Amino acid sequence: MTRSPNGRLRVAAIGDLHVQESRTDNYRELFAEISGEADVLVLCGDLTNYGKTAEALLLAEDLSAVTIPIIAVLGNHDHDCGQPEVVKTYLTDVGVRVLDNGESFEIDGVGFAGCMGAMGGFGRGMLSAFGEAATKAFVQAGMEESMKLENSLRMLRTERAMAVLHYAPVIDTLEGEPREILPFLGNSRLAQTIDQFDNVRAVVHGHAHRGNHRGKTPKGVPVYNCAQMVALAETGRPYALIDV
Repeated sequence: MTRSPNGRLRVAAIGDLHVQESRTDNYRELFAEISGEADVLVLCGDLTNYGKTAEALLLAEDLSAVTIPIIAVLGNHDHDCGQPEVVKTYLTDVGVRVLDNGESFEIDGVGFAGCMGAMGGFGRGMLSAFGEAATKAFVQAGMEESMKLENSLRMLRTERAMAVLHYAPVIDTLEGEPREILPFLGNSRLAQTIDQFDNVRAVVHGHAHRGNHRGKTPKGVPVYNCAQMVALAETGRPYALIDV
């Protein structure tokens, strides 16, 4: 492992790989590079393009090049075929620790907590459970994701923690995206949940391909949009390196 010079854990975070069954390349060289640069690899969802079994198999084959611990959440694309458990099984079979239902993991004194998250909007524009049943069900699903995140963070007893999401918890990291789609890229409840916990040192997410790399929660916790397109534009590499 390549330790951070300040003794912290160095995390490489990347999202939105969108592995396709028709692809002509792979991520093995990139994953091998990351293994030499970081202590932990975090995958921020949309790992496959449609959640197909063939895509999950190709992704798992690529991940065999990784020699450091891997933490992941799924994204909306990983759910598209209606079989997220299949994607999750392929990931766990190659040693990936998937945060999906309130799980949390500790690696060398740093806790990792998270979930996919959900859309819903931000601030005063956040959708509320009012009106027709479909709207109430949609909001309820988002609230359940926030509860998963809260349970995951509450399980940790570490002094330092990272929250891992697919959807954005703040609007800061969405700057550059069309204004019309912002409510579909995340929601403020996620940040409200994170700010209940004093040990969270960083938050990572993906999903917003044209967003901004850096933001912060209302309490000032750093938030990083780690969609590979955004990380590449900001850092010159398709992943972020974050010391926790």
